[in-house]
Amino acid sequence: MEQAAGCPAVGGSYPQKNAEILSSQYGINLFLAGLLLTFAWAVHAVGISKSHLLSYLITLMLIQLLWMLWYLCRSCTQRRLIRDKDTHAGARWLKCGITLFAVITLILDSFKIGYYIDFSNCLSPTEGIFPVTHAVHTILQVYFLWCHAKDVIQSFKTLERFGVIHSVFTNLLLWTNGVLTESKHQLNEHKERLITLGFGNITIVLDDHAPQCNCTTTTFCSIFSQGIYYLYPFNIEYHILASTMLYVLWKNIGRKVEHHQQNKTPFKFHGITVGMIFGLIVLTSTIAIVVVYLIQIGGSKIKSELALTMFYLHAIFVLALMCTAGIVALLIYRLEDRSLDNSKNPARKLDAELLVGTAAGSWLLSWGSILAIICAQSHPKYTWYNLPYSVLVIIEKYIQNLFIIESIHREQEKVNDNIKTLRIVTISRGSTLSLTPLYKEIYNGRAARDSGDIPCLFKGSIRGRENDGAGVAREETSQDNNLVMHSASDFSFYSRNSVTNNKRRILKNIAAFLFLCNLSLWIPPAFGCRPEYDNGLEEIVFGFEPWIIVVNLAMPFSIFYRMHSAASLFEVNCKT
Repeated sequence: MEQAAGCPAVGGSYPQKNAEILSSQYGINLFLAGLLLTFAWAVHAVGISKSHLLSYLITLMLIQLLWMLWYLCRSCTQRRLIRDKDTHAGARWLKCGITLFAVITLILDSFKIGYYIDFSNCLSPTEGIFPVTHAVHTILQVYFLWCHAKDVIQSFKTLERFGVIHSVFTNLLLWTNGVLTESKHQLNEHKERLITLGFGNITIVLDDHAPQCNCTTTTFCSIFSQGIYYLYPFNIEYHILASTMLYVLWKNIGRKVEHHQQNKTPFKFHGITVGMIFGLIVLTSTIAIVVVYLIQIGGSKIKSELALTMFYLHAIFVLALMCTAGIVALLIYRLEDRSLDNSKNPARKLDAELLVGTAAGSWLLSWGSILAIICAQSHPKYTWYNLPYSVLVIIEKYIQNLFIIESIHREQEKVNDNIKTLRIVTISRGSTLSLTPLYKEIYNGRAARDSGDIPCLFKGSIRGRENDGAGVAREETSQDNNLVMHSASDFSFYSRNSVTNNKRRILKNIAAFLFLCNLSLWIPPAFGCRPEYDNGLEEIVFGFEPWIIVVNLAMPFSIFYRMHSAASLFEVNCKT
């Protein structure tokens, strides 16, 4: 009978599992088709033009728009129903971040529309339709994620799986398209700069997709064409964040959620002044380095070498500080005895996997640089700085990944529920009882200083006392002993609390410092400061085209790693 009763439950899981497998295969094939179409356009394949790629992307966005509208309408009709929510998914700060990137993406779309208007005589209509569709898609998708990122879907599960996974891979293809377009622009600028560094043996052939006609308004064309590439980094981050949030939504479909209240962890500036100050110093200096680098690189051979040397020295110093901060944080964790939270959490699992997976992009570039330095026959002076820089990049990501993954898996410190409800009772030399401030005040060190009473914690009920002479004498003696014991216990409690607060303060400062450092290290590659291109040594050892392919494949993951690390460290700071 037990086996028969269990059969329906087991059998009932098969349709859900099959739907998950089928929808994932649908999404992968959707992505591979778009990826090959993107690659064919990039290499100028015969019969494949940009309009074909954009038509495919427009179709995918329109399908996603229809699905989101259907889901929103169905949610409105069922708004009175109580829905399961994943409290770990779609954090408010993550929604604010994706909204910021979305706003800049809308500015990018407006620039593309203006660019199309100026070159409308020789551009395909799809290049005008694409930014309009993309703008509508961005607005609706951000609204959808704000309202439904935490949903745990329990109805129409098979249909919803296909709709959500379609949205995931649509955003991944839009991310791929943005990465490719931005990389081609960076590559053209890189090829023009290589001659300056004396690498004349490398063939310079620009891969230009510029329109074959004149612009109607030259001034606006220049603004639109140059401004587009400065906005692409934000568009790229927007799509990758959207795809991760949608992936968590897909993993939550049909999931049984444990109903427990999650502690709110708001961000507070109090207690992280030191970390913020040092982090802001790093951020300010990094922006200055990037500005100088972009001005100097390509000006002359001497200026280019000085720009590379300046970049490497600054990066070595920052990475060394980050390694030290991460080691200190890990040592503090080793001194604490706190259990790990091993409950099922798709958002947390995805965060850990993305940290390690995207770090592989930087590791690939670093090992390539190390191998090039070892194997090269001649070494310009500035290339030697690349060796400690590459080694530190590998070590820093090792340490930082350990710190972040352990932080997000550690259980939040909880105060015992019994202690929370206690009241502090002071017993005077007489027979009267008086209530003193709540435990929270004692916890914060605000005990009553004016009274001469000594607080003591108690459990259970207070027994009445007999007022006979002998009983009073014995009770007073017992009270004196208890007061001494409670005083020692309170002192021990305050000492442990003080040590814990100091550790938390140090960890919060480290998390704040690493958060700003990761934002700082995101800026250089996102805005064109890429020594992996301009160094030149790797291209001599590996060959120009093979190394450029490696850089173009690994760089997007390296850039995303820094932004994702910053987001994770923000969460660590809130939880600590």
